[in-house]
Amino acid sequence: MGRLAQTDGLTEIQRDILATVRDFVDKEIIPVATELEHKDEYPTAIVEGMKQLGLFGLTIPEEFGGLGESLLTYALVVEEIARGWMSVSGIVNTHFIVAHMINAHGTQEQKEYFLPRMATGEVRGAFSMSEPGLGSDVAAISTKGVKDGDEYVLNGQKMWLTNGGTSTLVAVLCKTDEGGSTPYKNMTTFLIEKTPGFGPNPTVPGLTVPGKIEKMGYKGVDTTELVLQDVRIPANRVLGGVTGKGFYQMMDGVEVGRVNVAARGCGVARRAFELGISYAQQRSTFGKKIAEHQAIQFKLAEMATKVEAAHQMMVMAARKKDSGERNDLEAGMAKYLASEYCKEVVEDSFRIHGGYGFSKEYEIERLYREAPMLLIGEGTAEIQKMIVGRRLLEEYRIAE
Repeated sequence: MGRLAQTDGLTEIQRDILATVRDFVDKEIIPVATELEHKDEYPTAIVEGMKQLGLFGLTIPEEFGGLGESLLTYALVVEEIARGWMSVSGIVNTHFIVAHMINAHGTQEQKEYFLPRMATGEVRGAFSMSEPGLGSDVAAISTKGVKDGDEYVLNGQKMWLTNGGTSTLVAVLCKTDEGGSTPYKNMTTFLIEKTPGFGPNPTVPGLTVPGKIEKMGYKGVDTTELVLQDVRIPANRVLGGVTGKGFYQMMDGVEVGRVNVAARGCGVARRAFELGISYAQQRSTFGKKIAEHQAIQFKLAEMATKVEAAHQMMVMAARKKDSGERNDLEAGMAKYLASEYCKEVVEDSFRIHGGYGFSKEYEIERLYREAPMLLIGEGTAEIQKMIVGRRLLEEYRIAE
């Protein structure tokens, strides 16, 4: 372990957790990641190992059977996991977002019912906001929930669900049109329990997960659509028990998710740097190791600086959220910086590998296909810039 991406001020418990996860990644994830990724095979054994480590309950309060750790601890764990294989970090990310939303916004009954089983990994969460024609315009959602007695009837089509097939609980954002003054006050989050698998769901009539979406990277983890045709959900499965708050609940989830994506970018970039600096000391050209060429040393220096800067920005954003302060500015900056730097560090490592980087025998080929997902996940770079720009204008507004 080198000196890059170190975090000051951690407790002994945090250091022990990270050491355990790092060991798990080195022994159980890195040796099999590329093979599983090329097969697009779900990492069942890795997920079982994470269950045993308690990672699915890392941030769930101790009263509900979790470890009660901070967002910072979680982000640092995600960084380590993504260093091994980014897809595995995606498996825990949407689960973490849904658990966070239930803990922060759920009724007491919802917390007691879901969180203990989420802490063990028995119940695993998926997060459903996007739709086929939606993009970044959340106000344009068309999936609707209509009240019918003590139930809501849901109809629509959702898109880009990570864990859509393997999850057993999906937080779904719908329009409810129950008198809110703006589109954002007419959205509601529904908690839908389902059986894992693809096709029509045997326990939720009208709910269908058509199958996995084929992707150029981010394989292994299932990414799906979700089709709802007259799906009936009891009113007590409205998150928080009150309609019209779904947009704000989802944005809270996305905010912590942005720290997660930043952490993933940090982990992938660190692995790309490790691969690049190792290969540079093995490969020889013109009678000496390529690491001795000044051009390669410059590239390594730039890569390391980006790894370090992204890590520290991510840590700052996580600590800001843990303090209870508003962190949309820091989370947006961290997500933007880490994802852009990740792409650049991976590409530089790819260039260091030369022609071998294009071969599927080398790990950098997988990272090269994985990095682009971070540029769009939890909001594009352009969305992050809008968030950051608006917040800066709030902070630095001049008196008229």
